[in-house]
Amino acid sequence: MIIDTHCHLDNIKYRDDLKEVLKKSIDSGVQKFIIPAADPRDLERAIELSETEENIYFAIGIHPYHTDDWTDEIFKYLDNPKCVAVGECGLDYFRLPKNEDEKIEYIERQKDIFRKQIQIAKAIRKPLIIHIRDASEDAKQILIEEKADEVGGVLHCYNADETLLELADHNFYFGIGGVLTFKNAKRLVNVLPKIPIEKLLVETDSPYLTPHPNRGKRNEPSYTKLVVEKMAEILELNFKEIADLTTENSKKLFNLNV
Repeated sequence: MIIDTHCHLDNIKYRDDLKEVLKKSIDSGVQKFIIPAADPRDLERAIELSETEENIYFAIGIHPYHTDDWTDEIFKYLDNPKCVAVGECGLDYFRLPKNEDEKIEYIERQKDIFRKQIQIAKAIRKPLIIHIRDASEDAKQILIEEKADEVGGVLHCYNADETLLELADHNFYFGIGGVLTFKNAKRLVNVLPKIPIEKLLVETDSPYLTPHPNRGKRNEPSYTKLVVEKMAEILELNFKEIADLTTENSKKLFNLNV
């Protein structure tokens, strides 16, 4: 059994054939799915899917690209039994404004919203789904300062930055996805064995970051098998060992009774 801990099944790219996508995934051994919040406008769809599909769960949060969409209103769903985390939230400095004052304001806004969501997660005792891009040092500092280890979480689409490995000691897991299979993923291939195996999770980030050899196509949860195969190859374990290990890690982090 495999759990896809990060798949945007609420995305419009699945509107026409989601049933088929789910069946294909389940037939391939992927039994549970977590939809992280990315765009608040898709939240209702994620909740609807979780209520109609027994094996779908969701998270609530504000992605760093959508800090201007912050509203307390979305967090009213945190007590929904299918809500398993806060996020995805975090920091992303990939596209910063060129104007220096605007850049500073943009970064501070992201930091403020990130801290707020960590505090929310701690208040309701649910883990975090963390998005970090070109902001490793700031993100790590905030997570440690805010004592996020009290609830822990996952570094979604772990970026192979070794400075973040320290967070394994702060109750954080590392989400490994299709990037691991890319030909230019040498950093992640080299770093993977340094991650404690009890801190590894599997994800797709569907419909994005489709693993080799399907790059260029829409990603979907069934492709987690390709990630698990690559992880097994690198860590010199067999497929079932990785699948079982990451499933148990997912159940522990997200408190999934499966």
